[in-house]
Amino acid sequence: MNQWLFQMTMGLGIMVLAAQQVQAQSPNCAPRPDVLQRLAETYGETRRGIGMARQGAVMEIFASDETGTWTITVTLLDGMTCLIAAGEAYEVMAEALPPDA
Repeated sequence: MNQWLFQMTMGLGIMVLAAQQVQAQSPNCAPRPDVLQRLAETYGETRRGIGMARQGAVMEIFASDETGTWTITVTLLDGMTCLIAAGEAYEVMAEALPPDA
């Protein structure tokens, strides 16, 4: 379990660094209210999960039960939200975590 948690933390850290680079180089970032409005109106997505990342960034997962679309965003301290990944066929899973080794 500790190895899995470490890998997830490293992956999230990499996503935050990528978001900072994307913000400087791409139109994939916008003020958070604008991003949330677009996700809701265009795709019917609502927030399904949230987590804290390095340097105070916030990672969120949005998804729609109707369309099956999903989006992962990272919001930076300056209020800009960057799209990190998006896709289709989202489904909720309730799996038990493996026991500690």
